[in-house]
Amino acid sequence: MGRRARPKANLDTELADLPPELRWREWMGRVEAVIFASSEPVPREVLAKVVGRDCNLDLLIDAIRDELRGRPYDLVSVAGGLQHRTRTGFADAIRAATGLGATAPKPLSQSEALVLMCIAYFQPITRGELGRVFGKEISRDVIGHLRGLGFIAAGPRCPTPGAPYTNVTTKTFLSHFGFESLRDLPDIDLLEDAGLLSKDILLADGFPVGLGADATAVDGDDEPFERDEPLAG
Repeated sequence: MGRRARPKANLDTELADLPPELRWREWMGRVEAVIFASSEPVPREVLAKVVGRDCNLDLLIDAIRDELRGRPYDLVSVAGGLQHRTRTGFADAIRAATGLGATAPKPLSQSEALVLMCIAYFQPITRGELGRVFGKEISRDVIGHLRGLGFIAAGPRCPTPGAPYTNVTTKTFLSHFGFESLRDLPDIDLLEDAGLLSKDILLADGFPVGLGADATAVDGDDEPFERDEPLAG
């Protein structure tokens, strides 16, 4: 017979036997350890499992960040969670010591970046609808490259003839560009001022300007948001 698995000991999250200051320090250590051990951003609901019910997680995270001031890494909010990230000023030192980044993927071309930006703002959106925005057909290779990088994924089918798949951004997109959620995308008026998008053209073509800012990126089994009105095409 195989051995019976030992029951897991319950973690004492309240730490009622400790003085308040030591309790706070222990909670800080636990939260930072969980974040440090994870290769992905850690959601707050996960961190809440290792601290007491009366612990103010926001204040705890602020205390950790205060202690990291002057350190070569920081605790950042990204892709719906928290993650340790090296400060950009040390990128050259890391590259020189480890070679990391020496074989980094080729940066996005301007056209690829614009397509990605359009998907982020107006998702879920089909390749045909992207073509309407730019006035020309968007290559399957561009969509394939963005998917290969993990920045976009297939969203729900569009309720139009042929039921083409839409495109949506992912948590990888949020993480790579340092966004906690799509609400962190720059205001579309700023993009218009920079000459990157024309809101008048988009509105004339029926696109709901600013819709993407109220959505949540998807990754894996997460559900993309649905349009209130399907786009034609």
